[in-house]
Amino acid sequence: MKRALALCLGLALSAGPLLADGCPEAPDHDAALSALLDRVRAAPTEMEGRQIANEMWALWADAPDEPSQHMLDEGMQARSGYDFLRALDRFDRLVDYCPHYAEGYNQRAFVNFLRQDFDAALPDLDRAIAINPRHVGALAGKALTLMG
Repeated sequence: MKRALALCLGLALSAGPLLADGCPEAPDHDAALSALLDRVRAAPTEMEGRQIANEMWALWADAPDEPSQHMLDEGMQARSGYDFLRALDRFDRLVDYCPHYAEGYNQRAFVNFLRQDFDAALPDLDRAIAINPRHVGALAGKALTLMG
């Protein structure tokens, strides 16, 4: 009995560092993004360019794991329903959990942009761009925010 208790205690204590690591790295979509950027540059029509841009958004919205995907999806759903405070809460949780995931910052910036809180949006856009310099959505968002 004492051995079983010691084993359980040892397993519980050794799991702490695993859980403390938090969010895994975001999926590496670099090759796919490069191909999409090449395709969008060569797109013969605006409609085709928009379709390719939607494929880029699908890559950026591919969160690192199931909990982060859930936070992202809930935040985006709240934003779509104009529940900006709930959206900000979800994106705050997401960037706390996954500080190396650019889309969390980009989505939080978008909510602040919609709220016309440009001072809050800019640091998040800068962080998203620092993490993913080819995040066209964050780059465009920064330009629009600076114009706002």
